[in-house]
Amino acid sequence: MFVIRREEHNPILAPQRERPWEAVATYNPSAVKTKDGVRIFYRAIGNPDALQTPHAGLSSIGTAMSNDGVHFHSRQQVIHASEEWDRFGCEDPRVTFFEGRWYCFYTALGGYPFGPDNIKVAVAVGDEPDNFTERHLITPFNAKAATLFPERINGDIVLLLTAHTDYTDAHPRPTIALARAKRIEDFFNPGYWQDWHEHLADHALQELRREDKDHVEVGATPLLTEHGWLLIYSYIQNYYDSGKRIFSVEAALLARNNPQKLISRTESILVPQEFYEEYGLVPNIVFPSGATLGPSTSLGTGDRGRLEIWYGAADTVCAKASVKLHDLLRTLDPERPARTFIRAKENPILAPRGENFESRAVLNPAAIDIGGSVYILYRAMDSSNTSTIGLAVSKDGVHIDERLAEPIYKPRADFEQKRGSPNGNSGCEDPRVVRIGNQLHMTYTAYDGVHVPSGAVASIGVDDFLARRFDMWSAPSLLTPENVDDKDLALLPEKIKGNYLLYHRINNRICADLLPDLTSGKRVTKCIEIMSPRRGMWDYEKVGIAAPPIKVAGKWLLIYHGVSRHGKYRLGAALLAQDGTTVLSRTADHVFEPLEKYEMEGEVANVVFSCGAVVRPSTSLGTGGDTLFFYYGGADKVVGVATASLSRIVDALS
Repeated sequence: MFVIRREEHNPILAPQRERPWEAVATYNPSAVKTKDGVRIFYRAIGNPDALQTPHAGLSSIGTAMSNDGVHFHSRQQVIHASEEWDRFGCEDPRVTFFEGRWYCFYTALGGYPFGPDNIKVAVAVGDEPDNFTERHLITPFNAKAATLFPERINGDIVLLLTAHTDYTDAHPRPTIALARAKRIEDFFNPGYWQDWHEHLADHALQELRREDKDHVEVGATPLLTEHGWLLIYSYIQNYYDSGKRIFSVEAALLARNNPQKLISRTESILVPQEFYEEYGLVPNIVFPSGATLGPSTSLGTGDRGRLEIWYGAADTVCAKASVKLHDLLRTLDPERPARTFIRAKENPILAPRGENFESRAVLNPAAIDIGGSVYILYRAMDSSNTSTIGLAVSKDGVHIDERLAEPIYKPRADFEQKRGSPNGNSGCEDPRVVRIGNQLHMTYTAYDGVHVPSGAVASIGVDDFLARRFDMWSAPSLLTPENVDDKDLALLPEKIKGNYLLYHRINNRICADLLPDLTSGKRVTKCIEIMSPRRGMWDYEKVGIAAPPIKVAGKWLLIYHGVSRHGKYRLGAALLAQDGTTVLSRTADHVFEPLEKYEMEGEVANVVFSCGAVVRPSTSLGTGGDTLFFYYGGADKVVGVATASLSRIVDALS
């Protein structure tokens, strides 16, 4: 699991009106670390030239220096249109300091209107980063985003580029590929590229596009890590439909001695969310063009420290984000398919049984640790699809020591009695339990099969619960507004200034509201938005709370579920401030996903859905420190448990 953090000073470079050559936009930075700090090379768009290009200003390439990686100075134009093949602009530099010289590969625009025949790759070369003294056209065919690897690989100079980024009937889709040579001058030879292009498929990386309607492009110059070459690249979903197009950033790990071999990759880890990414010359764009290792990172320290991702935002400004390199590489490790959490080998720990209240499915359990035992309150479904709440008890958190033969909570109120089809869903669903003082409060979804689901709460004293006096549950109270689809209720396990903080889901986002009590009939009246889906990421369609938040060092760990555009349910994590409503960090990746057969096949395929978690001292599980046990429903059919090191989770989120 890992967290992407945007630089708090973003945007770090913006157009300056007093400089005509960069008055309109400054974006898509390529960054190179130097002994004096960091130098960026960026695409600049100037004011339109009414005589030459009344449609828009020409693109050129600027450079700037920074001592701290945030505040830039000494801005100057270093490459501008001067050749026949770049007379309509020089775009999107990728710069590598290689064997004593500076190489700036860029997109050369040789005609207008822009199209496959006039968009190619060129290079400028110089002995100093602000003085490029020679230029060469590289590709005789349509291509973009070329960059040199910073060192030879098996004696070869290696160039990474994206061929055929612009549609033609002959080449309808882009190809990311490698070119190798013994001498840099070989790349300046059209004959080299003619032969290379005839065997394009032999040079291609493994297909990175997940769907044919998507698009990819080389992003930053690859960085060498202990595990291989780290490539940050652009992934554009629905590229060929401008109304649905989503720009995002992804990461891939390539084999050290054979970077044509893909080891692993992420899904989209950064999408437009901030105002400077959503509004600009071309709105809703994040485009990665540079990657560097942060000040505390060096290749000899075990890949610790931070990876800095430099990107263009809304085709207008330069921005930067960072991620803990160790966390990202751990996620990319193909030997860790379970990611952060480890499934119990005993899974599923609960399955349907008999012909009674839990004959069809057991799923979506709450959990609470009382007196050294974990009490698992699970949703049970009978043959008529009526949901009740069952109870199982485990001393070690995994093995079931006791499982009651009857439900501990049944539908009692009118709003949860079956009113629709005799075999339609109804009852008490998806419980979540917290202890506040000597009371256990169980929130759940109440459903009658006709009206929209509602959120309800019932309470019981801890002593009555332990004594199995389940007739002492309070009468349920509705907490959500009438005729509003509002589910996934959970209480913060502590009061906030004397009030209960209730999390609930309206439509596709996590909300919260404060309630003075739980029994007066007062319902939530507002949505304090905690978290919403991230368009284009793994939690694209919907998010909802999983287990109630867990207190860690004065903050709150929140596990939540997210639904992808393909309907897959997965889990992520976030860290909330002490107020329970401020999101301090949120994982860019999912931390748990359906992988096992019992998670992919059942009543609803490809679902892991948790409603409960407990923290226990470390055991022989080997997670180190306190261990988080979270309980989940697999494919809406069975119950499983997985564990993780709480300290590792908090470290990744901090």
